[in-house]
Amino acid sequence: MDDYTLVLNAGSSSLKFCVYWRARGGAWRLEARGQIEGIGTAPRLSARNGGGAALVEQELGTVVRDGRGALDALAAWIRSRYAGSRVLAVGHRIVHGGARYARPTLVTPEVLDDLRELIPLAPLHQPHYLGAIEAVLERLPDVPQVACFDTAFHRGQSAVAELIPIPHELRRGGVQRYGFHGLSYEYIASVLPEVAPELADGRVLVAHLGSGASLCAMRDRKSVDSSLGFTALDGLCMGTRPGSLDPGVVLYLFQGLGLSADEVEAVLYQRSGLLGISGVSNDMRVLLASAEPDAKLAVDYFVYRAAKEIGALAAVLGGIDALVFCAGIGEHSPEIRQRIAEASRWLGLDLDRDANERGGPRITRPGSRVSAWVIPTNEELMIARHMSALLGLGAVEA
Repeated sequence: MDDYTLVLNAGSSSLKFCVYWRARGGAWRLEARGQIEGIGTAPRLSARNGGGAALVEQELGTVVRDGRGALDALAAWIRSRYAGSRVLAVGHRIVHGGARYARPTLVTPEVLDDLRELIPLAPLHQPHYLGAIEAVLERLPDVPQVACFDTAFHRGQSAVAELIPIPHELRRGGVQRYGFHGLSYEYIASVLPEVAPELADGRVLVAHLGSGASLCAMRDRKSVDSSLGFTALDGLCMGTRPGSLDPGVVLYLFQGLGLSADEVEAVLYQRSGLLGISGVSNDMRVLLASAEPDAKLAVDYFVYRAAKEIGALAAVLGGIDALVFCAGIGEHSPEIRQRIAEASRWLGLDLDRDANERGGPRITRPGSRVSAWVIPTNEELMIARHMSALLGLGAVEA
């Protein structure tokens, strides 16, 4: 009987997954990676094996209307492909761990209750992740589940970096800057010694640019500061979230326009950012191809905010040695990388346009005082490694 572990990354419209397998006495290796996308609209299951060959491309029809339906479809596919195998553990990405959870944690009823209390701090993400845990618990009640937190990598920052400057009695309940995308940053930190050993322990800025976007300032491969704070609304402009904005705007939405809390939440999490500026799309690819003036404005603002935040975090580090791009936009959009790099040229960054078009890994000229890199991230691998380490299941291959 073969042994498998699962990694789940559940979103509002997609369910990403990885299946890891090990030969008897060997290390865990990636057996399959895939996703169910278009949940609630046009759901489709796709997966590839560890070598990149297609395993399945399947339209799922109207039976998959929500996350639980997606998990049912995934479970059916896993049973058909890996019949007779044992699932030893399931690992989950959890966006917000709050002040209490600073490391991977075995899921218990008490942990679930704690994480439900954090839903108001991550309403776009947390309910879907917790829904996946609950669905697995129903189907595989005896299989251990491990929660891995996007906030954990940033614990250990200075008191100044974590501070939100409101009265102490309000901060005591856990109101502080947490930072997010930590699993992505942790992966980048883990591979820097291989990709750029001369820079790994230096001053490195990592730009995780996707539908959710943020920056992390690292020194010695540890988080010093980041652009996201108490919630996943701060910092850079994102697909549907605004990034940094004057808190007075939120007061005006309540007091001046009379919006309800639910309406304000929808504005901030679902209707702002690239979508709100452009009125066209939250997808950078669509905006770059559009001739609409507001689409151009959205792209300009995305680049402007990224360059501005890079400057701020460079000041925190006292200068930078390297800039790393990762995630969907960071890995796949040469134009956005070029525009951000050129806006950051004052730092000593000299872009090699040909290398940038090829996708790196190094995208600056040899004499550039600050180097820039493209490094694909791998949050699922970090989850698999944390899960395996916590449960004593052995090594996980890259």
